[in-house]
Amino acid sequence: MPRHKVELDALTGGEAMSWLLPSEVDAQRLTDLEDPYYVPVAGGGHILPQIMPFRERLAKKGFSFAFTYKGEAMANIHGGIARGMDYVHELTLQMNFDLEKMAGLKGWTIHTLLMNRAGREVSRDRVGDYYVSLMEVYGLSGHVVAHLVDFYAEKKFLDNRMDITFGRMSLTHVFATSPLICSFMVTCSAPVALKVDPGFAVYPKATWGSRIRFRPTRDTAIQLGAYSVSALADGPSGWAWASENATGLMLPIEFTWQPYLTRDKLPGHYVFGYAHDTTRYPDIIGTKPASLIAHSRSAPMDMFWFEGDQMVYRKGGASQMAGGYLMAGYIHNTPHVSSISDEAYGGMSFNGVIPNRDKDRVGILYSWYHVSHRKELGQMYALDAGYSLGSQVLAPQTDSHVIEAYYAIDAVPGILVQPEFQYMIRPGEAGRTPDAALVGLKVIGTL
Repeated sequence: MPRHKVELDALTGGEAMSWLLPSEVDAQRLTDLEDPYYVPVAGGGHILPQIMPFRERLAKKGFSFAFTYKGEAMANIHGGIARGMDYVHELTLQMNFDLEKMAGLKGWTIHTLLMNRAGREVSRDRVGDYYVSLMEVYGLSGHVVAHLVDFYAEKKFLDNRMDITFGRMSLTHVFATSPLICSFMVTCSAPVALKVDPGFAVYPKATWGSRIRFRPTRDTAIQLGAYSVSALADGPSGWAWASENATGLMLPIEFTWQPYLTRDKLPGHYVFGYAHDTTRYPDIIGTKPASLIAHSRSAPMDMFWFEGDQMVYRKGGASQMAGGYLMAGYIHNTPHVSSISDEAYGGMSFNGVIPNRDKDRVGILYSWYHVSHRKELGQMYALDAGYSLGSQVLAPQTDSHVIEAYYAIDAVPGILVQPEFQYMIRPGEAGRTPDAALVGLKVIGTL
């Protein structure tokens, strides 16, 4: 089979919505283009180029690996609940086994990923927010020496027109994510409103599941899956699979329209997703006081998301990250059983802003998070009845806002240095904690 530059070939040779565009706008009408959608956001190259011949020999035999360090330090310099800085880091070892080269099994690959994480998170320690994590490298795995994130098989078939994965994996490897979203600390690896939902197994939380993906036309892609649901805190090591208590089934489906516009071949990604979690969750209104809350009931959860980005200029190369993007998104969850019922975001991500620094990237993103009216109502009932909301909730919660800005510097081969600024409005979603301003630094090194 010839080497494909696209991740998957189309089932048909035609176009979908792009066919409606004028011919001078639709760059894909005459020729297929490269489709490296899942491009890395780390710095280009490797810290140790001296081992590249060794890596290439291994790749020819079917084994490839990547070892990455990612460290983040964030300091709250104004507002919130306390001044000071927190640090977190992760070390990841990703290994891929090409079974076609190793054993002649055409189209088969095994993917594994091990992770070490440690540190503390600034949102809870110093800002006073328990929904929105302002640091990317913090989450469900806790302090684990070797957390097993991935262990799944992939099979490509129909002459590279369809692929299936099954095993242990996170939904946010492929659903509701993109390289642009993950260039921001707050939204990586998926928007917050999805990450806080128990059924949406967010990286590094893995679960048993399977996903199938194909491209009906040259400009569209569809993927759908089925995943076991367990509490996000279950199996924090990633190894104790028997300790997970499955509560239901998550059934996501996602449609992507990917046009290429004008002779500059400007890519866009317009993603529409829906997921149904069969788990029955308790009514978010709560159970106290019983005299006022008499109609609470459990229910499954539905999630809808739209994520769009469009390159508006190209600079510095043919990669899909080599240019300026505008981006926006909206997420809605079932308010009856979801703490964060709505999220909206919008921003931009540009590279080549400074002359002769074409690989550097600047990003600005505004995000709005809305607490479910049902949860707010339950908190109001509890206060009226004289109950405490706990030490973490200072008043009935409504919404919060985060502004994030970064400048990513491709410092030397294999190392990315990214200064950060964040401003959170209404930490804790209750209006009782002063707005917080934070500065920080993220460093990514790739062996």
